[in-house]
Amino acid sequence: MSVLDLQAMGLRAINTTLQSAAGSGDSFTIANPRGSHAVAVGLDGPLNVTVQGSTGYYCAGMNKEAEITVEGSAGPGLAENMMSGTVTVTGDASQYAGATGRGGLLNIRGNASSRCGISMKGIDIVVHGNIGHMSAFMAQKGNLVVLGDAGDALGDSLYEARIFVRGKVASLGADCVEKEMRPEHLEILADLLSRAGADAAPGEFRRYGSARNLYNFNIDHADQY
Repeated sequence: MSVLDLQAMGLRAINTTLQSAAGSGDSFTIANPRGSHAVAVGLDGPLNVTVQGSTGYYCAGMNKEAEITVEGSAGPGLAENMMSGTVTVTGDASQYAGATGRGGLLNIRGNASSRCGISMKGIDIVVHGNIGHMSAFMAQKGNLVVLGDAGDALGDSLYEARIFVRGKVASLGADCVEKEMRPEHLEILADLLSRAGADAAPGEFRRYGSARNLYNFNIDHADQY
């Protein structure tokens, strides 16, 4: 395993090294991140990266196939526009974690702030703690799993993404409703919990999804917008 000291090398050199090695399957450790922004972004092939400490905004953005672990917390925009692979954070994540993500697994072992999974387009997000308000806003596809509680306006203007919450939901957003938990959903949830190493039973969760009233404008539903 190669150790890259961010304070000694600088962010540009660190990311250039990782991007050049993407696809090799090699392992790297990033030491002394000290809350730096845009760490390990744009990796487009198999690679194992461990960040020894907390990071700033847009860590692991645009990830494709790499396995990235942050041993600490992450700032806004964690794993933004993620395509595949796995991003794990041992601490908390700030706002809009997993925004616009198209694939892969984002595993947050702490809490996530507001707008977690905003406009998600196929990513799977597992949050072991709580999430903030407006999470899964305009979420189009994928799964958001929350082992704790959810803030206000969950799933506002939701499309076809699925939301599973074990704890309390402060309020649901426009066009988001609780739905039946069928066997196929329990199977999906069991797989996600297993992959994320979450200690929870699928039967403890409730499922939320789109009521599909706002897909097309209808004057009768104008007060819901």
